Amino acid sequence: MSANVPDKPALEGLETKWDAEWSSRGTYLFNRADAVQGGRDCVYSIDTPPPTASGSLHIGHVFSYTHTDVVARFQRMAGKQVFYPIGWDDNGLPTERRVQNYYGVRCDPTLPYDPDFTPPFQGGDNKSSKAADQIPISRRNFIELCEVLTVEDEKQFESLWRDLGLSVDWTQTYRTISREAQAASQLAFVRNVERGEAYQAMAPTLWDVTFRTAVAQAELEDKEQPGAYHRLAFTKADGEPVFIETTRPELLPACVALVAHPDDERYKALFGTTVTTPVFGVEVPVVAHHLAQADKGSGIAMICTFGDLNDVIWWRDLDLPNRAIIGFDGRIISEAPDAIASEEGRAAYAQLAGKTVFSAKQAVVELLRESGALIGDPKPITHPVKFFEKGDRPLEIVSTRQWYITNGARDEDLRARLIELGGELEWHPEFMKVRYENWVGGLTGDWLISRQRFFGVPLPVWYPLDGDGNPVFDEPIVATPDILPVDPSSDAAPGYSDDQRGVPGGFQGEVDVMDTWATSSLTPQLAGGWQRDEELWNTVFPFDLRPQGQDIIRTWLFSTMLRSTLETNEKPWKHAALSGFIVDPDRKKMSKSKGNVVTPADILATHGSDAVRYWAASSRLGTDAAFDEKNPTQIKIGRRLAIKILNAAKFVYGFELPSGHSSITEPLDLSMLTELDEVIRTATKALQNYDHARALETTETFFWTFCDDYLELVKERAYRDSSDAAGKASAVLALQTAIDVLLRLFAPFLPFATEEVWSWSHDESVHTAAWPASVASALPSGVSADLPGHAGLLPLASRALVSIRRAKTDAKASQKTPVASATITGPAAEVALLELASADLKAVGRIAELGFGEASELTIGDIVLAPDENTQEGTA
Repeated sequence: MSANVPDKPALEGLETKWDAEWSSRGTYLFNRADAVQGGRDCVYSIDTPPPTASGSLHIGHVFSYTHTDVVARFQRMAGKQVFYPIGWDDNGLPTERRVQNYYGVRCDPTLPYDPDFTPPFQGGDNKSSKAADQIPISRRNFIELCEVLTVEDEKQFESLWRDLGLSVDWTQTYRTISREAQAASQLAFVRNVERGEAYQAMAPTLWDVTFRTAVAQAELEDKEQPGAYHRLAFTKADGEPVFIETTRPELLPACVALVAHPDDERYKALFGTTVTTPVFGVEVPVVAHHLAQADKGSGIAMICTFGDLNDVIWWRDLDLPNRAIIGFDGRIISEAPDAIASEEGRAAYAQLAGKTVFSAKQAVVELLRESGALIGDPKPITHPVKFFEKGDRPLEIVSTRQWYITNGARDEDLRARLIELGGELEWHPEFMKVRYENWVGGLTGDWLISRQRFFGVPLPVWYPLDGDGNPVFDEPIVATPDILPVDPSSDAAPGYSDDQRGVPGGFQGEVDVMDTWATSSLTPQLAGGWQRDEELWNTVFPFDLRPQGQDIIRTWLFSTMLRSTLETNEKPWKHAALSGFIVDPDRKKMSKSKGNVVTPADILATHGSDAVRYWAASSRLGTDAAFDEKNPTQIKIGRRLAIKILNAAKFVYGFELPSGHSSITEPLDLSMLTELDEVIRTATKALQNYDHARALETTETFFWTFCDDYLELVKERAYRDSSDAAGKASAVLALQTAIDVLLRLFAPFLPFATEEVWSWSHDESVHTAAWPASVASALPSGVSADLPGHAGLLPLASRALVSIRRAKTDAKASQKTPVASATITGPAAEVALLELASADLKAVGRIAELGFGEASELTIGDIVLAPDENTQEGTA
C-alpha cells in the first residue's frame, strides 16, 4: 500500500478542508436515480429535526444531531442510499420574538405597509426594551423583517452544522415558511376539514396575556409559584356560612357554582341548593362532581369561569353559565357579568375593572375584609401554576373562537389507533415508549392549532358576511387544493372579488395562523415531497428514522404520528431515536430559562469537531450527559483519540512491505485480526440496534490495545530487514489491514481525522467506502490470511507485555534495558499459545533467552537484566 503521508499530521484545519472537498465531490448527495432503481429497501430515510431558526444553537443541538449523523454515516457505508435532509423551523413565536428584540419593532396589523421602512436597530439584542418602547409596524413590514433575519440565521446555523461534520444533503433543505411548506400545511389542514377532523369552536382557551395568543396543551409548563389560600364565607339561604378556600379570590365575580365530591358527607345536604357569593351577592348552585377533592382546603370549592382546567371540566360537564371576566390583555374587563345585579355588587365590580389580575386580587381581598367575609389571614403556599413554555406570566383561560384538530382526547378509536401505532414503532431506548403512551392516554382536549400571531402559515379560511356585515363563523369558506398556498388576509375568498372584502354580503379573511407544530408535524411530508413529488415520496416514505429530543415526544413526535394517522392510518417512521438532556456540572438540565446554556462555536474551535462528536457519541440514547465548559474531560479524551489515529496511521504507513509477499502468516498477526473481526461484529450489531455508544466504546478499546500492545509487540519485526521477509510482510500487512478497518469503524464518529488518514492511501472517501463485514472481506486485493486464527493469543501477549514492563519498572530500569533471561509460567494451554509469539515477546522485551513453564497463573519470573555500564548484573 503506497501512502502519501504528511510530515506532521494535525487536526487543525481539517473541518474547513474536508467540508469543501465533500461539497465539491457531492459525497453525501442522495442518489435519487439509484434509489428509485434499487427500490425502497435500498433507501434509508431520516426525518431530521428542523432547528428553530431564531437565536443560536446550543450544545444540546450538537449532542443530539451528532447521534443522528452517526446513524446516517453508518447506513451510507452499509450500502444504503441515505436520504438525509435538513429543514429550518422558521415560523412562529420564537422567530417573532427574535425579530422584535433584534430590530426593536412590534407588529400592529392595523398599520399600513411602509415600503421605505428602516428598523431602529440592526443587530442589537434589544432585550431590555418593553413592547411599548418598540416601534409598531405593519404586518407586512414585520413579516419582511422575519424573512430577512431567518435567512441570515439559517446561514449561521448551516456553517456550524458543516463545522460539526453533519453529512446532510444540503440540496435537500426546506423551510417551514416557504411557499411549498405553506401549500403542504394548508393542504393537510383542508383535508382534515374535509374528513371532519378539523373544526372551529368557541371554547375556553389557555391564553398567554403577554403574547396575546392561544396555547395548546402540549406547550404547557408547570412552574412553582408563591400563592395564598383565602378562606371566604358564602351564605346559605338560612344565613349560615359555607366556607371555601381559594388561591384566586379575584375570580369571585366569575363564580358560577360551588362544588364538592358526591360522597362528601359534609356537603351532601347542600347539593341542589344555592348559596350567595360574598361582596357581589350572586346566587349560585351547589353541585357534586367526582373531581372535587375532599381533602383539599375545606373540601368544597368555587367554580369560576375560568381559573384552571378543572373549572373548564366542571363548566362543561355540569352545563354551567359562562361569566368570564378576564380579557385578552390579562386585565379585568370593564363590563360586569349580568348575574351581578345589585347596586352594591356592581359598584364593587367597578373597582376591579381595568385592573391586572394581581391588582384585582388585592382589591377583592380588601373588599372581602371590609365585608367580614374574609376569615382570618391568607395562608401562604407554593403551588404549581401553568405557563406557556416560552412565556413569563401565568396563563389565563379566556373564551375564544379557535380551530382544533381531533387528537384522540374525545375519540376512543383514534386514541386506540395512536397507541397501537406507537406500539409498532421501534423505540430507542424502549422505555421512552411509555412516555408517548402516557401522553396519549392523558389528553384532555383536542389539539388547538390556531394562533393569534403574524409570522406563520395562514389558516386557509374565509367567512361570509351577512347583510349587516357580521361574519357567519358557522359557514367557513375553506380553500380548495388547487389555489394553495393562500393568505386570506390579502387573497380574496373563492367566488368573491377583492372589493367585497369587509362589506355586507362579502367576506372577511381569517387572520390567525397555524401553530408552528401544525407545520412541523408534517416534516416527513415537507421533506419527502408529499403531493408535490410522487416519485420521491414513494421512495422515502415511511421514513426509517425519527431522531429527536425526549422532551418533545408530546409535541413533535406525537403530532407527527397524529397527522400521519389521520392522513394514511399508518405510522410515519419505523424507528424513533430519543436523545437525553445535557446537564450542567450540578446535574441541572441546560435551558435558556436557567441561563446555563453553552453555545458550541467556541468549543468546536478550541477542541475540534471530532473531539466534540466523540463526547456526544459516548452517551447512549435516552441518557443525560453532563457538560462542564471549564473542564470538558470527555472532549479532551476525544481529541487525544483523534490525534492518536493520525499518528498511529503515520507510524504504520512508514513500514515498507517486502516485494513478493502477500500473506499474513504469523500467529500474533492472525490473532490480532481475529480479535478485530469480533470488534467488527460487535460494533456492527450495536449500530444496527442504535447503540452508537457501545460501537464507539468497543472500537476505541480495541484501538488502544492495538496501539499500546500489538504495535509494540510487532514493530521490531515490521522494522526487520529482508532476512525474515515473510515475517516482516505478515506484520506490515496485518497493521495496514487493521488501520484500514479501524478507520471505517471510527468514520461515523470522527469523520475528519478518519477522512484525512484515508486520503493518504485512497482516492475515494472513507464515508462512501463499504462498511467492513469482516476482516477477511477487508483484506487488500491479493492478500491472504487464514482467519480466524489463534484466538486469545493477543490478549495473553498483552498481559505478558504488561508483566515485562512492570518487572523493569520495579527494578527501576529503563524499558530499553536488555534482559538476559526470563521465564513465563502459567496454565499449559496459555503457555502453549504464548510460545507462538515468543519471538515477538523477546524482541519487545529485549530478552535474550525466554523460557516457559507450567503454573496455576500466568506470571513472568526469573527475570535477569543484562549488565550495563552502571551495574555488572541485575535481577528483578
